[in-house]
Amino acid sequence: MAFSGSMVSALAEILKPPETADSDIDLDDEMPKTQFAKMGPGEIGPTKKEGSSDEPKQDTKKQTKDIWTEDEVGEGAEYESLYDPRPQPEYDILYKQAVTSEDMFLQMGNKNPATSSCEDMVVKIKLPDTKISDMTLDVKSKFLDCRTPKLKLGLHLPHPVDHESGNAKWDGDKEGITLMRKI
Repeated sequence: MAFSGSMVSALAEILKPPETADSDIDLDDEMPKTQFAKMGPGEIGPTKKEGSSDEPKQDTKKQTKDIWTEDEVGEGAEYESLYDPRPQPEYDILYKQAVTSEDMFLQMGNKNPATSSCEDMVVKIKLPDTKISDMTLDVKSKFLDCRTPKLKLGLHLPHPVDHESGNAKWDGDKEGITLMRKI
């Protein structure tokens, strides 16, 4: 297809920007206008509605005379007492990982030796001269509380655990308890 001179002139006339009444034309005005040329930092994100304002919204929660809400108080803070003279028992935190032959030989899984790849957390607490009937045990998702007449352990756990399921074994010979929880 060959273009004649009249066709090229007609095409140039179509692509020519409209002339304005102002004779002072900047170089910016000669550039083609696009929707992105007008975009600034205020146009990023969802558009604001006319009725919205930047004033802080009032809480719709019921007003109480409490100083802190339950979300603001750290878990396990109610168990810590600075004035309790009982010593802390010895304890060990161990991690268990389900390793299969694929993990050992083929290394197809994404497991590594880090604690984030472990499935279970095992806490062993040594409680000498203690009977199981004298011990109280409370496990939360991030806090473990073990109390006996002679010892007290308030332990913030390094990983959140499933506090609803798990098991605990009392070993009378070793005078201790072993707790296993899913991470």
